Amino acid sequence: MDAEIPVTAELLHGMPLPQPDGDGDKETRGRALVVAGSVPVPGGALLAGIGVLRAGAGKLQIATVASVAPHLGLVLPEALVAGLRETPEGGIAAESAQALAERASRCDTVLIGPGMMDEPATAALTAGLLTRLDSSGEGPRFVLDAGALAGLGQNPAPLHRHEGRVVITPHSGEMAGLLGCPREQVDADPLGSAKQAAARLKAVVALKGGCTRIVAPDGRSWAYREGTVGLATSGSGDTLAGIVTGLLARGASPEQAAIWGVYLHGEAGNRLSRRIGPLGFLARELLAEIPAVMASLAEGTGG
Repeated sequence: MDAEIPVTAELLHGMPLPQPDGDGDKETRGRALVVAGSVPVPGGALLAGIGVLRAGAGKLQIATVASVAPHLGLVLPEALVAGLRETPEGGIAAESAQALAERASRCDTVLIGPGMMDEPATAALTAGLLTRLDSSGEGPRFVLDAGALAGLGQNPAPLHRHEGRVVITPHSGEMAGLLGCPREQVDADPLGSAKQAAARLKAVVALKGGCTRIVAPDGRSWAYREGTVGLATSGSGDTLAGIVTGLLARGASPEQAAIWGVYLHGEAGNRLSRRIGPLGFLARELLAEIPAVMASLAEGTGG
């Protein structure tokens, strides 16, 4: 298999994103549903949701725990926010899968996982939703992050139903859980681990790290090596998942959305690092930089 392809501005110029025409409305830029958040970590849904919109998606819905929903609706007035039944641990109850399936079937892309803390309930909810949704190619595409990854290593069958329509965004610890191996093994061979997961799960993998690898199920791989250490901050992964989701909603392919999302996220961090310093900027600040990075790419100036 060929070596990793560097993710650069030049690469992205050769795979331009779908662009709405001048007569298009928000419907033409895609509908995204973010299933995220919990009582302990409500902000994951907020960061991911803003990421969806900053990436250019047209319409956003968020489904989260009932006690959080009214507050989230106030701080993110651009979104329709639906409240779902909570578990005693403050997560979204697994039996919400049926109601979510009806909502998700009307969307182009669904993100599951940011800020979801009740692991057993999240695993059951994710499997239930993937099982209920159309797998013929007419249903939504998916980004799975954080808590939504927990049960996939043991039961990938629901994910396989949507082959060619999924991006997963694990860090090395989550990757170890998917592969059933020690984290040290993933860290010793991140590319090999990402290839193994992509083939096993039949999904595009973006394995986050100091060098982020993007791997397709057929083994093709890309590497973004230009990120800053400041990206390793609380909530950063939620923003990346949201950005990838927004790009998918706009019509990008799973590989294209992952490659572009990783680059936009990384270059946003580089902009903040130059302006603020290498450490101490916040995940929410990354999101304000995304349109500027996209504009600079359109102008041919890179990040």
